Parts: sequence; structure tokens; C-alpha cells
Amino acid sequence: MKNKNLQSSIKKWLKNIFLTPFGLSFILSLFFVLIYGLFLNSLTVQAQSFPQRSPQLSQTLQGFLQQGNTISLDNRKFPVAWIQWTENNAVRTGISDTGAMQIFGLELLSTNQPTNQPIAWFSGESTSIKAKLLPPYRYLDLTDFLQNSGGQFQTSGDTLLLNSPSAEITSIREGKQIWGKRVVLELTRPTFWQISQAPTEGVVMLNGTAQASLVNQFSTVAAAKTIAQSKDEDDLGGGTGNASFRLENNGPTSKVIFSLPTANKLQVSSLNNPARLVIDVRPDTPMPKEIAWAEGITWQQQFIRLGKDTFPVTWLEIDPKSPKISLKPIATNLNGLEGTGSVVNLANLWQASAAINGGFFNRNTKQPLGAIRQEGRWLSGPILNRGAIAWNNQGKIKVGRLSLQEILTTSTGQKLPISQLNSGYVQKGLARYTSAWGPSYTPATDNEMIAIVQNNQIMFQQSGGKSGQNPFNIPTDGYLLTARGNAISANSLLVGTQVSLASNTIPADFNQYANILGAGPLMLENGRIVLDSASEKFNKGFQQQNASRSAIAVHQNGKFLMIAVHNRVGGKGPTLTEMAALLNQLGAKDALNLDGGSSTALSLGGQLIDRSAVTAARVHNGLGVFVAP
Repeated sequence: MKNKNLQSSIKKWLKNIFLTPFGLSFILSLFFVLIYGLFLNSLTVQAQSFPQRSPQLSQTLQGFLQQGNTISLDNRKFPVAWIQWTENNAVRTGISDTGAMQIFGLELLSTNQPTNQPIAWFSGESTSIKAKLLPPYRYLDLTDFLQNSGGQFQTSGDTLLLNSPSAEITSIREGKQIWGKRVVLELTRPTFWQISQAPTEGVVMLNGTAQASLVNQFSTVAAAKTIAQSKDEDDLGGGTGNASFRLENNGPTSKVIFSLPTANKLQVSSLNNPARLVIDVRPDTPMPKEIAWAEGITWQQQFIRLGKDTFPVTWLEIDPKSPKISLKPIATNLNGLEGTGSVVNLANLWQASAAINGGFFNRNTKQPLGAIRQEGRWLSGPILNRGAIAWNNQGKIKVGRLSLQEILTTSTGQKLPISQLNSGYVQKGLARYTSAWGPSYTPATDNEMIAIVQNNQIMFQQSGGKSGQNPFNIPTDGYLLTARGNAISANSLLVGTQVSLASNTIPADFNQYANILGAGPLMLENGRIVLDSASEKFNKGFQQQNASRSAIAVHQNGKFLMIAVHNRVGGKGPTLTEMAALLNQLGAKDALNLDGGSSTALSLGGQLIDRSAVTAARVHNGLGVFVAP
């Protein structure tokens, strides 16, 4: 009975609500509130779907619309930066220059004008493309290029979606050359391609499919016995032999996979009428070039002869006195010193236009083994009196072997030497850790004595126990001390003891420089080769090794050089002695060797320019080049 009365009351109430003027007004108000709420929600969703506009870009690029860091090319994603803006009432699309080189197969040709970049792509003549420097990238206006190539594109959030018409491989020819082998793919139309190279294998992937007969013919290296002799001496050069590659169809794309002889690489170019992709397997790559990338930054690559050998050298020439350019050491972890990453990711993390791998590190603990001083703040101290390079914001540079002398003086008059600062180089003695190391320190050896210093006073002391187990917080307004190997008595650092810290570089003039990066060995000083690996305590195996190498140097003209050298033509990479001679021949006055081998990597505009990314190892730190808008 009560339920029926309740239902009747509710019906009467609803009837009054809908029939009275007040009720109708209430319902309409509620309706509009709901609609307005949905409208605001849709705006929020749209705003979240697009990347936030960079204040830097919106201030420097008139008509700026949007930007992103991913390009989806025929449903394959690449980490390449792009922007869109309006110009003459039309939408223009820019893609980072080195990114376009990687994903489209554009050949960037030499130029002395940073705002105009000549390219080659399926044509007998070069085409000049407008370039815009919007740090950290240099963008090419590829709107017309993409449209002329038949590509269609649209944006989705921070991704630029590109669809290109598919080509068909109609024939394949291979021929021997004096310098190696040449393979020519004849196509029904121009198409995009990418290259990936490992030490013993290279892959060319293109947007196109191959006829079934070609796939069967070149499905394995052993099956490909018959090689057609070229009728075109310009693109092949004649010759026969067993195929050194295999062909695969992968849906809308094809792969040409090469077995590479020692120290050989792929060099790919294109021809038109008919459309052809020319793939050379040769030891003397890459092609020489000199590109004025930005005011104060020039990208160069060429072969340098040293005795009977020839080495491929890629380098960036930086003007340290340019008011728009600054350099600083960078690490892969923004919140501490433990971690590794690729040089490209390192540059992107810090928004650096260019970067090169830096000093040494412990590959197991991922901690630094050398000097890193950033804008006046020590991130990590030098070790073993090894070589270092220092610079300030006025373009003044110094190289030399560097040590850091830190002395802790107690109120009882004891002077305690500190042997390491924020270092992965673990030795007996007293070490100091600041908040630059990270939020905490975990003992690296058993039974370390841990002490915390704040306001020049020992505030805490305790045994560290077993190594790797008990982390201790590092104060942001002080530092942590750890004594290893019973080097210091616990009574020296009792709670309440007043202490003072003195810190100086040796040589003393390194103190004047805000930025320091250490590695080693020191190569050149004042135009003389001063290589002495033994004095910097590098082992004999390192001293005699043939490997890829990187270096920082100061040219005789005062320019800053970031240099990468890989395998000599037909052989292995340079020794340290050869590297010093190459730097001297390049015109360097002062030079420092960096962590080399697989760590050697030089990036520009978000891509590696000296090697294929699949062959580059992770690094701990590097040197970044920053360009003001």
C-alpha cells in the first residue's frame, strides 16, 4: 500500500514539473547544462589528441599549426620530427632533413646555404628544397615533393600519416666492379626506400613488390646462379657472378638483403627514365659532402688518406663563439647518473640539435668513469689523471690531463683526502656523493662507513652493511661520504663533528671553466701529438686496438670539431696512434679521444649521420650542441 502511494506521489510530482512554467524552465536549463558539459568534454578530448605547441616554434614560425615526432609511412612508424604551417593560404609540411634522408631515401647534397638544401631523388638533376631551422631540428619543406611523388598525407595527433603509391620491381641485374658489386632494381615508378646496415648484413627496404619469378629466382643466395649482364654501362658496368643478396616480399614492401664482405657498406642512389634503384656494395662509403646545416654548424664527411690507408671521416664543425650556439655535457638520466641510452635518444631528451658520445662508463652498473661538469656543477669527478676538455660560454676552450683534489678538514685538524666524486670508479678510500648522483647511494662494497654532511657538520654515521642492499638518502643541501676498505677510522667522522671542504682542479686553470668532459687519452695539445695511453692507465689491449673512434677537437681556426671515424677502406678502424695522426691531418690543434668502438655515434637533427643506428651501442653521456631560435 505504501509503495502504491509513493508511486502515485512521484507521478504527480513529475507531471507538475513538466507542465508548470517553472518545471519547463528547470528541465531546459538542465538540458543545456548537459549539452554544454559534453561540448567542453569534446574540446578537452581534442586538445589531448594533439601535441602541445612548442612556444619556441609558435614564436619563430609564422602560421605555425602543429608538430609531432612520429611519421607513419605506409603503416610503418619512424621516430622523425615534422611540422605544419600556413603560407600563402596553403598548408605546408616540413620534415626533419636527416629524418627525410633516412625514411625517403633522399640524398642530401653539399650546400653553403643553410636555408636551401639540394637533394637528389630519381632524377638526373638536383632539386633545391627550402629549409627552416627550428631548433633542435632543421626542416625541409617537402609539401611539393610528397605531392609530386604521389604521396598522400594527413595528421593524427603527433603522427604524420603518409601513404605512397606502390612500385613493382620488374627486373634485377648484378655486376662486378673494380670497387665491389652493383645491383640495379628496375621499377615501374619512383618509390621510397630505407637502409639498415649491420657489420655483415645490409638491408634495403622499399615500398613495392617484386614479381613472383624474381622472388623465386633470388629467394636464397645459393639459388641465384644466373646473373643478367647489364646493357647499360652507366648504371651497371657489366660482369657476372653469383648473387650476393636475396629478395623477399613482405606485404606491400620488399627487402633486398645483402651479405656484406668485411668493411663493406651499401651505397644507394636512384635514376629515372626508367626508374631504377642502384645499390652498390663497396668499402669506400659514404660519399663526400659539406653541408652548411645552420649558422655556425657545418656537416662534413670525406675520406682522409693516411699512409697506404684511407679512412671515412664524418664531423661537425661548430663555431663556439656564435651567440646562438652553446655546448654542454649531457647524461641519459635527468634524475641521476645511473643509466644508458642511444646518442639519438640522448640528444632528443635534452633537445640538442647535435650530439656525440662522451666519456667512459661502467657497462654493468651504468655509472660514469670520468669527468662531467655541467654549467659549473660537478656531475662526476675525473679519474686517473686522464684527458679532458673544458670550455666556457665565450668560446674559450682548454684541453689537458685533469685531476680533482678534494680535502675534508675536520674540527680536530684532520685532513682527509677524497679520492672519488660521484664516480662509478670504486676504489679504497673516501668517496663523496652529491644529489647529482641521484636521490640515494647504495654501498658498492661490504662494510663501508656511511656519513651524512649537512651545514658543514656530520649529522649521521652508520655501517653500510652488505654491498648492494641498503640505500642511503643523499641530502639535497649537503652530501654523503663513504669510506671503503677501512681507509678512515669511524672516530674521524663522529656525529657532531664540524667539517670543511676544499675542492680544486689540477691544473688549477680548469677551475675557470663551467663545462668539462673527460675521456682519454689526450691526443693533441698545442698542435703536437701528445698521446700517452700508459700514463692515463689504459691497458695494452685498448692501446693497440683497431676500432671505430670518436673525438672532440679544436681546429687551428678556433672551431670546435666533433669527429667520428670508422673502418678504413678494406680493413678495420684506426688505432689510437692513427686516430691522432688523422686529427692532426684534419687541422686539429687540440684533441681528446672519446669512448669509441660501438659507442662511437654522431647525431644531427635527430638521426645518426656516421653509422646505421642498429650498430650503435648505448652510452652513458655525451656532448650536446644547442641552437637558440
